[in-house]
Amino acid sequence: MRIYNLFPLLAGPFKDWNTHLVSAAEMGFNWVFVNPIQKLGGSGSLYSIADYFAINPVFCTGEKTSAEDQVRAMVAEAEKLGLGMMIDLVINHCAYDSDLLKKHPEWFVKENGRIANPFCMHEGQKVVWGDLAQFDHHHCSDAEGLYLYCRDIVGYLLTLGFKGFRCDAAYQIPSGFWNRLIKDVKQLQPDAVFVAETLGCSPEQTRQTAQAGFDAVFNSSKWWDFDSPWLMEQYHLTRDAAPSISFAESHDTARLFAEQHGNLDAVKQRYLFSALFSTGVMMPMGFEFGFTKPLHVVNTKPKDWEQTDVDITAFIRDVNLIKSHYRVFQEESITEIWNSSNPAVLVMWKASVLDSSQALIILNKDVWNRQYCRIDNLLHYVQHASALVDVSPQWPMDFLPAPFEYELLPGMARIFVTGPKLVDLG
Repeated sequence: MRIYNLFPLLAGPFKDWNTHLVSAAEMGFNWVFVNPIQKLGGSGSLYSIADYFAINPVFCTGEKTSAEDQVRAMVAEAEKLGLGMMIDLVINHCAYDSDLLKKHPEWFVKENGRIANPFCMHEGQKVVWGDLAQFDHHHCSDAEGLYLYCRDIVGYLLTLGFKGFRCDAAYQIPSGFWNRLIKDVKQLQPDAVFVAETLGCSPEQTRQTAQAGFDAVFNSSKWWDFDSPWLMEQYHLTRDAAPSISFAESHDTARLFAEQHGNLDAVKQRYLFSALFSTGVMMPMGFEFGFTKPLHVVNTKPKDWEQTDVDITAFIRDVNLIKSHYRVFQEESITEIWNSSNPAVLVMWKASVLDSSQALIILNKDVWNRQYCRIDNLLHYVQHASALVDVSPQWPMDFLPAPFEYELLPGMARIFVTGPKLVDLG
């Protein structure tokens, strides 16, 4: 899955989405993920849903067609472009001012006699979301009623044309619930896709969530420093449970271009690594243009679209093309980090478990300086392979000398592969 995150509040009304859909398809994405589009509570947060079966009017126009039909028309345009549509499934909480609290108070967690707000711990401090009410998926007295309601939400979204579901805070809901829901939905819609949002989990929690039947989980590769052992430890622990999706930036994080102080080499490095490290990749809109304003679930507006002199769409398209052409980049492949004569250079080897393809990624960790790389014989890094092909997005080499010597530009990567080239698997 190569996922483009179209952020609804930045994109505006559904009628204006086609330009973004076309751009996503041209960059080689095959899925578009949109954050919640349902009717909101008083806080105005996209994740504070008051009515799961009504569309947020801010995305609709005064046309004669219904809000639902406007969504279906948008989805139809995406499908014409070869894009699957994925949406957030937010069923761990709802808006605190939703009618559900009056109609079904038994569905919610109680705390000191009142319906509880969800919370998290951040740097030792308790952060409470006062605009949200937490569903009680663990001890609900009407667990069946709550389950059927959630299943109906998925059914409604399916009628709108969505076939993918990013399950918000999936680890907070019991595995048995997800296992039943996913099985029930896939009996109705076999090609439905469920992706678990598991950020903040321990690797074991991630593994347990993944085993509930999810098609993929999100990983934490964004925060890797290219040296610490934790990422590979997590990868090896969870890779057999479910495929994972990397991202260099998300709607929940600061803009990478701002974090890296305008260093475009760092932005390109992180996208390339995210795309080629794991089975899937996701990128939020604006990343390709070096946007610096963080996406905000309440305050972002279409007027926040930034005019920049940055455009890395061609680079992203080239990286996505590499990913689509080699199976080793489309699975949780066998992956090892090997020693390098220059500690500022990452040498990563990957081997497909499904075919004979292998890959060697040589990446400059340093996004500010050139780094020299020397390898006596690149073929020593691959197994039972007679040839390596340079498919790097920048200046691929027709001939690979031995010894291999190269001065990597800041953040630059060389991508070498061996094995069959595929038609895009979609």
